[in-house]
Amino acid sequence: MDKIDGVSINRWQRLFRWRQMQKVNEDKREEGKDDSTLQEVKLKVNWKEWVVDPSEQFYYIWLRVMIFPIFYNWVIIICRTCFRSIDVNYLAVWLTLDYLCDLMYVADMIVRVCTGYLEQGILVKDRAQLKKRYLRSSRFLWDLAAVLPTDLLYIVFGIHTPMVRINRILRTPRLSEALDRMETRTSYPNTFRISKLMLYIFVLIHWNACFYFALSSYIGFGADRWVYPNITNPVFASMRRQYFYCFWFSAQIFTTVGDTPLPDREEEYLFMIADLLIAVLVFASIVGNVGNVITSLRDRDNVFFPNHELVKAYLRSHHISKELRKRVSDWYQHLHINKKITRENEILQQLPVQLQTEIAVSVHLSTLSKVTIFQNCETSLLEELVLKLTPQVYSPGEYVCKKGDVGHEMYIIKEGKLAVVADDGVTQFDVLSEGNFFGEISILNIKGNKSGNRRTANIRSIGHSDLFSLSKEDLTDVLSEFPAAKRHLEEKGRQILTKMGMLEDTGEGEAGEAEKVETKLTRLESNLDALQTKLARLMVELESSNSKMLTRVEQLEVEVQALENQLPENEGVEGEGEDERGEGVGQEVEWEREEAEGEEETVDVKKQRIKYVVSYW
Repeated sequence: MDKIDGVSINRWQRLFRWRQMQKVNEDKREEGKDDSTLQEVKLKVNWKEWVVDPSEQFYYIWLRVMIFPIFYNWVIIICRTCFRSIDVNYLAVWLTLDYLCDLMYVADMIVRVCTGYLEQGILVKDRAQLKKRYLRSSRFLWDLAAVLPTDLLYIVFGIHTPMVRINRILRTPRLSEALDRMETRTSYPNTFRISKLMLYIFVLIHWNACFYFALSSYIGFGADRWVYPNITNPVFASMRRQYFYCFWFSAQIFTTVGDTPLPDREEEYLFMIADLLIAVLVFASIVGNVGNVITSLRDRDNVFFPNHELVKAYLRSHHISKELRKRVSDWYQHLHINKKITRENEILQQLPVQLQTEIAVSVHLSTLSKVTIFQNCETSLLEELVLKLTPQVYSPGEYVCKKGDVGHEMYIIKEGKLAVVADDGVTQFDVLSEGNFFGEISILNIKGNKSGNRRTANIRSIGHSDLFSLSKEDLTDVLSEFPAAKRHLEEKGRQILTKMGMLEDTGEGEAGEAEKVETKLTRLESNLDALQTKLARLMVELESSNSKMLTRVEQLEVEVQALENQLPENEGVEGEGEDERGEGVGQEVEWEREEAEGEEETVDVKKQRIKYVVSYW
């Protein structure tokens, strides 16, 4: 029924989508004019404001296109210069390709003028600023030197002197940029590095072959055994034979493979000395690059897969049985053959967390979506879980967990089948397949679970099985933020424990918990009443203290007023005494004056204190 219902639902969905597409097409036909005008507007590009983003696909494709004209000039110019017959026989083809490459050079300069750059993380799109920056850079000088019309020298030296275009090879930095960008984007960087090295070696041998043929022409063909044989011989007169022989001779020198004829002349000795020195560098570069590639492959394997050699040495040193060593070897072999990775977190740890999450979701989302407890969960929950999953691989007959073991993680089956077996290891109760999960009962701490955090079943792998393990700590951290998923998982665990008869009756426990809650509420109410009583007492005490303070302030104001009224009378009496005493008693007058000033200061201090108290209250 499920399949039939599923098929019928899919058919209805297809019909509904088909009907929607028909409606959309009809609407487009009715508004065909409007759509055509919109398309015309979209196709129009404002070339005056056109800016190339160096991180976009167009820039990358353009760099790949520029490889051909640069490589053409590197190979053909020297070849046409040294092998005259090649230049004479195909002159029209070479001239066409030459000026086509020149046009591409000019177009590349335009692209460079319009290429934006990042300033404080923002792409600069101001054409005037881009033009100013490019014209003031050293790249503009090199690009300009590479497109100078040196072909005008054909008028002086003749049309068969392609060496006048030697300035075209100054675009080599653009070739390096293109190859570096390709290396960062390719899925096989080691293979690309070897191919790039072989390309450089080919160009070097090609140039050396051209120089060898030119030197042979200068000395004289067939003059000795070292130079190129006499071209009057029909065997060595053909154009292909000339190039292939020189290329083979140059490769022999650089690789030091085979016996090359001994030089007789000084020019030949100098050429051989230079070639042997270059050969040493070439050989060192080849060995170094190949060694780096092999080392990077080993490092990659060590990151992807555990080191089998160390494990085998450990097993041999401890005299482990052959049967167990064979199981270990079979497990390693299964990993390598099927390209299964058990250390994903270490591989992706260099990336930002957001990219790690997106990669993990794209890889493991299909598996998580099949797990029943995660089918209706939020996307954020899945993003939290995928970063905490640890892949594990189990061999045939290997136990994932045994009944009674302490459980520290739950498992999700990615691929393979596992059997729920009895204690005898033969009787099978059930078979778990892709998308099933187990082990959650022992890490959820379900109340009433008789087994506690112990495993309740024996799980054994039937064949090679790929599982994801999720530790108790990680699951607790994730579910603490998603209570709905936690309740769903706990309910699923209770159902399984009820079927197995491993769940105790928690009615008394629930009643006890209810009683505890009621006791807590009663205690809180009593505490609240006590706090309210204390608050009332404090309010009463505050009011009484305020009234007392106001009374005290009034008394102080009365005293201050009395002091102010008495002060002028005392000053007048003292003045009369001073007049009667006369000038002969100056010391007594000064003493009384100081006493009066002291009394005035005392009154002022009292006034300030009273004012401070009054303002405070």
